[in-house]
Amino acid sequence: MDRPSHALPDLSVVIVNWNTAALLQNCLQSIFTSLSALSMEVVVVDNASSDDTPGQIKQNWPQVRLIENADNRGFASANNQGLAISRGRYVALLNSDTLVTSQALSQLVAFMDEHPEAGACGPCLLQPNGQPQAFAFGHDPTPGYLFRRGFTHLLLRRPLHNWNTDQTQMVDWVSGACLIARRQAIEQAGPLDESIFMYFEDNDWCLRFRQCGWKIYYLPTVAITHIGGQSRRQNPAAQAAYYTSLRYFYRKHYGWLSQLWLTVSLPFYRRFNRI
Repeated sequence: MDRPSHALPDLSVVIVNWNTAALLQNCLQSIFTSLSALSMEVVVVDNASSDDTPGQIKQNWPQVRLIENADNRGFASANNQGLAISRGRYVALLNSDTLVTSQALSQLVAFMDEHPEAGACGPCLLQPNGQPQAFAFGHDPTPGYLFRRGFTHLLLRRPLHNWNTDQTQMVDWVSGACLIARRQAIEQAGPLDESIFMYFEDNDWCLRFRQCGWKIYYLPTVAITHIGGQSRRQNPAAQAAYYTSLRYFYRKHYGWLSQLWLTVSLPFYRRFNRI
């Protein structure tokens, strides 16, 4: 049965863009050509790109709701702009360098419909070579967790998590590269923390969902391709932003003893950490 024209969409997809015109075109193509029974809207927030992204969207994708910023407001702030105008029962944060496989979005929405306790969920993120990307999900970066990661890496020579798992599981967070959140959870927990420039904004959001009583799920049976999801260890600016955000996360969520522990252990943590 056709939906009334005034009915709210099942899903709002929010994409933040900054000078990734070609990648964004491919991402939008994958969204609109994927087979789906969902009613859906797509919101693109452009952070003052210099590559004519807004012009290309207006020409090729008139159905997209476009927000054009006069300057680069950052990832969290731009996503919040998209969230503010979105109307869907669920909201998907989606990176511009992703490719959506057929039925992926509808499968994620179906899972959320079947699990009313879920505040958010995320799929497996595949690298272009088809292998699972690391850190599509994880646990809160508590002192104990960071210690276990260091121990496992240094002594057992393996990652703490099995990134190739096929088991649907409750986790502490899923990656903001593709994260579907329930409208009620967003209304309770609030928008993304705009004090975080990059990294840990998804950790923080999922933690606040959980503090409101919601659960977070990782669904490896659903996959999208994340082209840019490679290691950033060769990028000094990304490394600096990572540790700045980690320290902020500790100040926001943990006590002074944990903050002291992080300060003391951070040089050691830097030696083995791979983001």
